Amino acid sequence: MSILKIARMGHPVLRKVSARVENPLDPEIQRLIADMKETMKDAGGVGLAAPQVFQSKAIMVFHVPSFRKSDDPDDGDIPLSVLVNPTIEAIGDEVVDGWEGCLSIPGLQGVVPRWNKIRYRGLDEKGNEIERTAGGFHARVVQHEYDHLIGVMYPERMEDMTLLGFAEELRENPPETPLRQAESTDDDESEEA
Repeated sequence: MSILKIARMGHPVLRKVSARVENPLDPEIQRLIADMKETMKDAGGVGLAAPQVFQSKAIMVFHVPSFRKSDDPDDGDIPLSVLVNPTIEAIGDEVVDGWEGCLSIPGLQGVVPRWNKIRYRGLDEKGNEIERTAGGFHARVVQHEYDHLIGVMYPERMEDMTLLGFAEELRENPPETPLRQAESTDDDESEEA
């Protein structure tokens, strides 16, 4: 396994729609998935998409640490997961705001609106079909990584650019803007994905 270099915002690979993976069991794809897991762990992220490591392929890895789970029954401690060729759909129309960071935009955070509940489908690293309902932080991470697969970075989703700043500055001087939150969560801390 190798630690891969992470593409930063502005690189063209982050603006492309990723190609579908024909065979998740292909040795090159398996090696890429293993390297992505190692790279995400090394960088301290909760998610990583293949375009972030200069591979325009529809693959993401993510996890939800137990301290990030909310009271939402569709949120929770999710072990390191792989999702190949994902699709997502909103469940309901509730949108919540949350702070997000990104390994491809080091040091910055911004408030991003996301659907509170989603259903996602795809394949795991062994080619098995996955279908899950996700809420809270789990839903946020999957949406963030999915955006990378369609060439979208989180600042493009932001509605108020005054809520974009360096993480260190925001911790010392938090904005006083109220955030849209789900009734069952009060989570507004960021993780880099």
